[in-house]
Amino acid sequence: MTKTTAYRGARIFDGQNWHDGCALVVTGGKVAAIVGTGDVPADGEVIDLAGGLVAPGFIDLQANGGGGVLFNDTPTVEGIRTMCRAHAKFGTTALLPTVVTDAPEVTRAALDAGVAAASAHVPGFLGLHVEGPHLSLAKKGIHEPSLIRPMEDADFEALSAAAKGMPVLMTTVAPETVPPARITALAAAGVRVSLGHSAASVGEAQAAEQAGATLYTHLFNAMSQISQREPGVVGAALESEAAYCGLIADGVHVDRHCIAIAMRAKRGPGKLFLITDAMSPLGTDMTEFMLNGRRMLRRDGRLTGEDGTLAGADLDMAEAVRFMYCEMGVDLAEVLRMASLYPAEAVGAAERLGHLKDGAVASFVHLSDDLQVEGVWIEGQAAASL
Repeated sequence: MTKTTAYRGARIFDGQNWHDGCALVVTGGKVAAIVGTGDVPADGEVIDLAGGLVAPGFIDLQANGGGGVLFNDTPTVEGIRTMCRAHAKFGTTALLPTVVTDAPEVTRAALDAGVAAASAHVPGFLGLHVEGPHLSLAKKGIHEPSLIRPMEDADFEALSAAAKGMPVLMTTVAPETVPPARITALAAAGVRVSLGHSAASVGEAQAAEQAGATLYTHLFNAMSQISQREPGVVGAALESEAAYCGLIADGVHVDRHCIAIAMRAKRGPGKLFLITDAMSPLGTDMTEFMLNGRRMLRRDGRLTGEDGTLAGADLDMAEAVRFMYCEMGVDLAEVLRMASLYPAEAVGAAERLGHLKDGAVASFVHLSDDLQVEGVWIEGQAAASL
């Protein structure tokens, strides 16, 4: 017999609208309905949440590590499982573990692990993000320059094959490094192409979009900026009506004024969505970690190399939500969409994720009135038990 559970006692945000005095009814891992508390099914379990709010689970399309694991160092199903568990504690119910620029064998191992994790139905695993190695040396950020290289046929074939074996496969490329024809072929193979780590002109970025790129990676960071006669990749991202843009909202990576400008510019249908760009320290008390054989430091809310270059973010999705609401003053419903609905839309998963409408996957988060995580459920199961 399929179990039915009703969650009541909290305000409910379904991805578009607020529901007061209602209960979220879950059956078989999916949302059955949002009903008045007097219409809760009599034959199901009832869980009282005692205040706060229920919202769609957060979706993070860029996380390099968590729970002490860096995906590059542990490109395995267990590495993915550890990362998903670590991020779930902070409200993330769908994750793209991200492998950054590395040796070809590491990238291949990560792709194999992603296919295996999808087959094993690892809770919280949405797919993979391959960030590099086909980037611009001029905008390498913390990526190891000796490992950055052009995309060869073998790289394309590996991505194309892996895309068939998992719900989402995204790759970040620089448009001046990967030509439009290759981007078109990747998109045709089911790979979501994001533009980033690029010194390209606005024209090169727009040509990549026309070829099939649909996203931009960590807006403003590691990309050519706007000037009066060359808008660069940032200009292309902000002007595009269709492309979605990831944003690291931690008060470190992007100045508040730039975030405000981007919020005004990106009004759709392509929107800004929140990412963590988290590294292995997430959910731990680690103060150092290694990346491509180099020592990285965790200090004062920042992750950096020893030379001060930012190395991912010391951020979780719940913190990003609080930053956008408390520090930026963005309407709470819009912030929650930035953490759930918009990333789902960006990778074509919004039919089942990013909202709590009838038939959606019952992945949701219970937040206190001050937006602290009180509970997390993935496909109807308490994340703490998975």
